[in-house]
Amino acid sequence: MGLIFEVEIEEEEEVKEDVAAALVPPPNFAAVEDWIYRSALPDKINFAFLETLGLRSIIYLCQEPYPEENLGFIRCRNIRLFQFGTEGTKKCCAAELRSSIVEALRVLIDVRNRPVLIHCKQGKHRTGCLVACLRKLQNWCLPAVFEEYKNYAGEKSRASDLKFIEEFELDSLKLCLYSIIYQYHGYDSNKRRLLYHEDPLPPTCIKSL
Repeated sequence: MGLIFEVEIEEEEEVKEDVAAALVPPPNFAAVEDWIYRSALPDKINFAFLETLGLRSIIYLCQEPYPEENLGFIRCRNIRLFQFGTEGTKKCCAAELRSSIVEALRVLIDVRNRPVLIHCKQGKHRTGCLVACLRKLQNWCLPAVFEEYKNYAGEKSRASDLKFIEEFELDSLKLCLYSIIYQYHGYDSNKRRLLYHEDPLPPTCIKSL
């Protein structure tokens, strides 16, 4: 019986190894915050891993059409695709990049779109700029923002990206931020509801954050 028990343990370990091997994250994958992820363009081998994230949305930062295989994956799982096409930070003018980043941030800060995956082709420059601007929105100090960008850009870190990040202002997001109000109501502080100005307030006692 001892031998049978050992064989069963070995089989269980082999199954776990097979499952782990089947779950391959996309290149440059990382969690940015709870329910916010970043990566390079996922391939078919990454689909099983992405399924474990329970994605509700994908923010795609390239001009090229989304690959058909990827479209099939997200359609079957009712994942929304938000495409904000830019040529790439090396070729893209600052005004065009800024416009795409602002629109993408509006999607990103809306909790109804999460869990969300952000990606471009390599998950380095365009994705790095969007995450960096989110960090500025979170009041990160600039050296920490730069350090995170460089960690993912590696040797391909671009001075033009760092300049864009440093000069990026959040004024154009103020109206959007003011229109999204996080309200806690009822007796349980974990009961969070997303309200807009046009929505009627619930009759319960409301505490604004």
